[in-house]
Amino acid sequence: MQALKTGVAFSGALALAFGMAALPAHAQKKGGELNYVVGSKIPSYDGHAESTFGMIHPIRPFYSLLIRVNPDNPGDPTDIVCDLCEGDVPEATDDGTKYTFKIRQGVKFHDGTPLTAHDIVATFNKIVKPPKGIRSIRAQYFRMVKSIEAPDDNTVVFTLEFPTATFIPSVAMPFNFVYSKKDLDEHGYEWHQKNVNGTGPFKFVEHQPGAFVRGVRYDDYHFEGRPYLDGFRAISAPKLASRVLAIESDRAAIEFRGFPPKSRDDLTKVLGDKITVQETDWNCGLFLTPNHKRKPFDDPRVRRALNLALDRWGGSKYLTRIAIVKTVGGVVYPKHPLAATKEELEAMEGYWPDINKSREMAKKLLKEAGQENLTFTLTNRGVDQPYKLVGTWAIDQWRKIGVTVKQDVVTTPIWYDKLRQSKDFDVSTDANCQSVVNPVADISKWLGSAGSNYADYEDQKMEDIYAQMLKSGDAAKTRELMREFETHAISTEAKMFTTLWWNRISVHRSYVKGWKTSPSHYLNQHLDNVWLDK
Repeated sequence: MQALKTGVAFSGALALAFGMAALPAHAQKKGGELNYVVGSKIPSYDGHAESTFGMIHPIRPFYSLLIRVNPDNPGDPTDIVCDLCEGDVPEATDDGTKYTFKIRQGVKFHDGTPLTAHDIVATFNKIVKPPKGIRSIRAQYFRMVKSIEAPDDNTVVFTLEFPTATFIPSVAMPFNFVYSKKDLDEHGYEWHQKNVNGTGPFKFVEHQPGAFVRGVRYDDYHFEGRPYLDGFRAISAPKLASRVLAIESDRAAIEFRGFPPKSRDDLTKVLGDKITVQETDWNCGLFLTPNHKRKPFDDPRVRRALNLALDRWGGSKYLTRIAIVKTVGGVVYPKHPLAATKEELEAMEGYWPDINKSREMAKKLLKEAGQENLTFTLTNRGVDQPYKLVGTWAIDQWRKIGVTVKQDVVTTPIWYDKLRQSKDFDVSTDANCQSVVNPVADISKWLGSAGSNYADYEDQKMEDIYAQMLKSGDAAKTRELMREFETHAISTEAKMFTTLWWNRISVHRSYVKGWKTSPSHYLNQHLDNVWLDK
């Protein structure tokens, strides 16, 4: 235990595209320290309260999950395996409303405390039904959960209000760090924001803010023979140029989030076969979020105008050359069957192929709202890819309808504080970057009741549509409801609006083995399957 120191289903094609066969056991080498770069600061250590890669990349290796996406096949979101449970992920019983997990025996937290089923219950109670004042931004993913119980030390039973395919993927999300009940009881629910005590493959050594996080192998890890590494060092490098140089100079071996195309091309040109490139579509959309509690953004005409001004089709062609964004889409990951087709998108306000028509409509709406000379500040996250680039692009788009916008770029902790706590923003960049591809659960961010909805609005119509989707067992009906939800959210009311979906380009030194990319930069960050061939 260490304190903070100062010093659902995808097609088989996706599995084939992203999945790779595991290497034979004899191929793996033990030893060495993995150095990697992280392009964002750590707001806190608490996986239940955070949603940033800046936290999960350096902190995930210290923790285990109840279940996880298969690290040897992370491109297939349906391939979910046990971590702290035994055997296979359980099937539902009692007409789809009960899941019974058997918990591994002999697992210990890093402070020596044995893990039992009661730790799992305490963890998920914190996530699902936290006390007032305790932040859990994924509680909305577990609306179906009626109760969580431990009938004995080795068994956990989840009872659902209704059957739903969203439950297992939600449990497998990599932010669901399993905490010690003892820690929660003795130290409170905010203790994990500044302290680390998990059962993961690595033990926390130190965090020097602005410099690095360091971990070392946990010898009592519950997967025998793992981890292969002696340890890791997650190096803070907010600037893209610094991260590229770190890979080029071999100061770091990998950057897990993703590089833009030019950086990929520059590195491969210089390093040749010393570099490995893995690319995937990315379950991550960049949003623009207006503050509904601040005038004039409480007026849907103003929000619609800002949405209509964005030339997404043209922006995709331009931005994909310089940024990690690429695909035009709505509220759903574009590669999923529930996503809108190009034809369906083009019929929606904000996605019309005729940008001149859209901008004329935008000017008309601003005039009707008495906001012909609208000026405001765009709050943006101080992360170069893609936030600052897309923010600058959006400001230029709004200029074309006569709107003047100043950009306020702030550090990640301040950005999150403005979105979550102080609500001190006019319009802000935002993102819906999810881990396990689970569209019905993922769009819960759009609900006013969600802890991750920073626009601060309530809309009963959206709540009602979502409730129908959550319980729907018919794919065609679910898709119909999704289109209704999407049109209302983006076009009719412009609650929040998607700019573009991201494209993940993972570039790393070829001596890094075992790690496989996925449609999410949150997955496969435990590092227990990574080894170095050098």
